[in-house]
Amino acid sequence: MSARSTSTQAGDVARADVAVVGAGPIGLAVAWRCAARGLRVTVHDPAPGSGASAVAAGMLAPVSEAYFGERELTGLLVESAARWPAFAAELTEASGVELGYRTEGTLLVGLTADDLAEARRLWAYQQEIGLPVTPLRPSELRDREPALAPRVRGGAFAATDHQVDPRLLLPALRIAAERAGAVLVPGPVRTLADLDAAVTVVAAGCGAAALTGLPVRPVKGQVLRLRAPGGATPGFRHVIRGYADGESVYLVPRSGGEVVVGATVEERRDTDVSAGAVLRLLRAAVDVLPELAEYDLVETAAGLRPGTPDNAPILGPLPGRPGVLAATGHHRHGIVLTPVTADLIADLVTTGRPDPLLAPFRPDRFTGPAAPDSAGSDPTAPATGAAAADAVPAAGGAGVSAAGDDDVAARTSEEDPWN
Repeated sequence: MSARSTSTQAGDVARADVAVVGAGPIGLAVAWRCAARGLRVTVHDPAPGSGASAVAAGMLAPVSEAYFGERELTGLLVESAARWPAFAAELTEASGVELGYRTEGTLLVGLTADDLAEARRLWAYQQEIGLPVTPLRPSELRDREPALAPRVRGGAFAATDHQVDPRLLLPALRIAAERAGAVLVPGPVRTLADLDAAVTVVAAGCGAAALTGLPVRPVKGQVLRLRAPGGATPGFRHVIRGYADGESVYLVPRSGGEVVVGATVEERRDTDVSAGAVLRLLRAAVDVLPELAEYDLVETAAGLRPGTPDNAPILGPLPGRPGVLAATGHHRHGIVLTPVTADLIADLVTTGRPDPLLAPFRPDRFTGPAAPDSAGSDPTAPATGAAAADAVPAAGGAGVSAAGDDDVAARTSEEDPWN
């Protein structure tokens, strides 16, 4: 099946090959990849880049974000992180925007003996599954970062955990997508039936739940931004992640003097900033890196990560609705998973067949063999994830409309995940 039909039906000139719902990093990257392949792409979002990615720290952390019981997710993180150097170079060339991509690596620290014992359990697991974690003594940590607190009892180094600045990534992706021919439609999508496209990609973060019926829930995270006195370069180079008297914290330095401090994990859907969260984050940050007490507090913010029951993204065609692809539920990992998600979804759009990497993340792992009946489809129809994926119409071909019959209203400003 070709990526684009060789003829255009009368009256169908404006019909998109691909409609992307959500203009956060995932949606824009998918749009860029699809448009670069010659497809007609529209991106729908009333407030592009205003979701959780706007407050994201931008850690690309396949090692330090590897947790017990998430091996398949860890494999996807490692795969996507390996694609980031080429992705960053290509995006910078396409957009003319530097992304703040940095490769100094990440220091993992424990402030107290209890903190270090807890951290070592996780590091042992990460080493067991083959991830590159190098234990360091306190003196070795301070050789790398002299500003660390004398109380730090020990740590490790994750050389392959890098960072990027999401506030540079978002405009770069938008420029690249538009230069490739994607058209931004700055309005809400209240039902997928409003869209006229061969394939629809729902990359709407938490908004994907109302549009698709998928189990995507908001997970609140509060984040602080500090600035070094006088706008000087921060007094440390590595991303620092660790435990301080039982409180987890991360510190992300930016070349312009900014330091991102985060983040809470709360099963809430408001975006209010609480004094208690600010206090806990600042106390932990200063305990790990005392000089931060002299930095200016310039911003407090909260965002909503799109979480799923198993903390892994939802990628691929909806059961019974092969023309609707999900690219959502990335939770803490939206920035690091941007390259691999864009590649896998664009491949699926253009070929109609899924890459094996998608198998553990199909939507039907939650919905079972039949999709929810919110679209008016027959809930008894046999539409397993594999069958649905095999039936995805290649964009621009004669495939079915992706619009469906949805009558569910939803906010589509992407609340894509952040690290």
